[in-house]
Amino acid sequence: MTDSQSYEDVVKDKGETQFAQFEDERKGFLGTVQHTLHVNPALVPLIILVTAIALFGMLLGQRFFSAGTLTLILQQVQIVGVLAAAQTLVILTAGIDLSVGALAVLCTVIMGQFTFRYGLPAELSLLIGLCFGALVGAMNGFLVSRVKIPPFITTLGMWQIVLASTYLFSRNETLRSSQLREEAPSLLFLGNKVSIGGANFTFGVILMILIVVALAYALRSTAWGRHVYAVGDDPEAAQLAGVNVHKTLMSVYILTGLICAVAGWVMIGRFSSVSPSASTGVIGNIQSITAVVIGGISLFGGRGSIYGAFFGAMIVGVFEMGLRMAGADPQWTFMLIGMLIIGAVGLDQWIRKVSA
Repeated sequence: MTDSQSYEDVVKDKGETQFAQFEDERKGFLGTVQHTLHVNPALVPLIILVTAIALFGMLLGQRFFSAGTLTLILQQVQIVGVLAAAQTLVILTAGIDLSVGALAVLCTVIMGQFTFRYGLPAELSLLIGLCFGALVGAMNGFLVSRVKIPPFITTLGMWQIVLASTYLFSRNETLRSSQLREEAPSLLFLGNKVSIGGANFTFGVILMILIVVALAYALRSTAWGRHVYAVGDDPEAAQLAGVNVHKTLMSVYILTGLICAVAGWVMIGRFSSVSPSASTGVIGNIQSITAVVIGGISLFGGRGSIYGAFFGAMIVGVFEMGLRMAGADPQWTFMLIGMLIIGAVGLDQWIRKVSA
């Protein structure tokens, strides 16, 4: 380098400036989009949700945009929304829980039968149901973390055990609304409604939103949340970094079981009955996974936002309500949701490929 040459001139002569420019150009528009989606995984389901609401609003007009319709959608997705929150925690650790819906139903049966069969106060029965959900979650966590049984196999087996236990323990008995209102009104508490700004919300809907907000904060702003993402991304690297993988997985599965029990309480309020054959037990597993996948939660673990799972549940609710009000064949809902599932997984694969 001569005295007449600046450092910048030499760098340019060596081609380093051109190399830096190449890096910026290589990122381009797609790189920017990928980075935005990677940093904000809930953005895609939010856009889809807003678009769906706008389209059905234009198609159906004031009927769809009424406060009654929008709050009814929230009431319809409240159970799936709570189950999706539970499912999100497991999927963030690169696992899956096939027992969430069945466990919610079993917890409703425990809450109801301990009240009517054994004469316990409804509040105590409710507490027993919540503790039982956490216990089943602990069993799942132990089998996954210590025994090293894959989450899919563990929860598939637990689903069958829980499903059979529900029918055996309940003796196929259904507790009707009249019985619950007379002797156990606290079990129906989450079905009560409160008026907010002219719209009627059940306490179950409010509880669902509170759970989502609380978990979003815990995952984003606490050491536990960072550990959950780290374990889902690479458990071996997390272990080397000082994360207690076993403790983290146990906490996730225990919390998942507890939230499933809460979903059972929401279910009682929603249906005003306790039935061992509640369809949520079978469908809830699939619907919770559907909401999580559409919500942009990576099935490979370590990436996603619980708000995305909430938006995913809302998307399903909006499509179901909108198509029903439009008089369309219900099969269109399954077709559109199926397309969204495949598209969401494909988008996740693209994000991961470009990120690498």
